[in-house]
Amino acid sequence: MKNILVPTDFSINALNALNYALSLFEEDKCTFYLLNAFQQNEISTHNLFHPDPGETTYVQTKNESETGLKKLMDEIVLKNDNSNHHFELISSYNTLWEAIKQTLENNDISLIIIGTLGETNSKNILFGSNTVNIIDKIKNCQLLLVPPDSIFIKNTKKELVYATNFHTPFKHKELESMITIATNIKAIIRVLHIMENGELTVDQENNKKDLREYLKGMEPAFHTLTNENLDTGVQSFIERRGSDILALIHEKQSFLTKIFSGTMIDEEIKYKSQIPIFLMHDPIIQAP
Repeated sequence: MKNILVPTDFSINALNALNYALSLFEEDKCTFYLLNAFQQNEISTHNLFHPDPGETTYVQTKNESETGLKKLMDEIVLKNDNSNHHFELISSYNTLWEAIKQTLENNDISLIIIGTLGETNSKNILFGSNTVNIIDKIKNCQLLLVPPDSIFIKNTKKELVYATNFHTPFKHKELESMITIATNIKAIIRVLHIMENGELTVDQENNKKDLREYLKGMEPAFHTLTNENLDTGVQSFIERRGSDILALIHEKQSFLTKIFSGTMIDEEIKYKSQIPIFLMHDPIIQAP
C-alpha cells in the first residue's frame, strides 16, 4: 500500500495533478491524502498562531476548506471510482509548507504529487512560489511535479529520462520508486549524461556501473551528450525524443538548482517544464 500526498488549492492545475496521480497509480493499492491548507484572510496578533475556533472568519474559512475537499471527493468518486484507491481528507489551518510537514510527520508518506502552478496560471511562470518552497524545504520525501498541460495517456509507448552526472552514489529506495513509475507507465528508462569534462572520474564510472547493474531488469538505454550546456542539453534531448517524465536527483549543484534559484521566468532560463519531473534527493543534502 502506497501513501501519496496530494496538496490542493482547488485550482484547475491542482486538479490536473491529482488526475495524473490517479491515472499513474491506477492499478496500485494507494491511500491518497488530499491536503488543503488554509489561513484567515484577516490575521491579527491575537489569532496568528492559535485562532479561536469560534471566530467568524476562521469558521468561514475552515468551512470553505472542508467543503472544497468534500466536493473534490465527490468528483473523484463520480469520475474515477477505483477500488484500489482510498482517500483521506485533511483540512489544515496552516501555511502549505507547515501543513505538508505535519502530514509527513503523522503519516508514512512515500511520495508527494503537486502541480507546478497553483491558482496563478501565468504562462511566463515556470514554477509557482508554493512549489518552489516545497522543493527547497522537503529533503526526505520524493516529489512528482506535474505541469498544467500534462495528461496521462494510457496504452502508448513512453519513456522516462533519468538525467544524472554520476557524481552521487545511488540510493536503492529512490531507484525503486523510479522503477515503479517507469513500470506503471510501461516506459523505457533512458539514462542521460551531459559530458561536462573529457571523461568520467573513477567514482563516476563506479556509480554508472552500479546504476547499470541495478537497472538491468529494465533494460535501460544510456545516452551521453557532448558539446551541450547542462540546461539546454536536457531540454533538447527531451524535445527530440518526445519523452514523458524527467527524473532527477536534486543536488546542490545541478541545472535544477539553477532553475529554482532564479526568477522562474521562462525567458530568463533555458529549461521549460512541459513534462512531469520526478524529483529525488541527494543523500548528502540534509533537511534544515
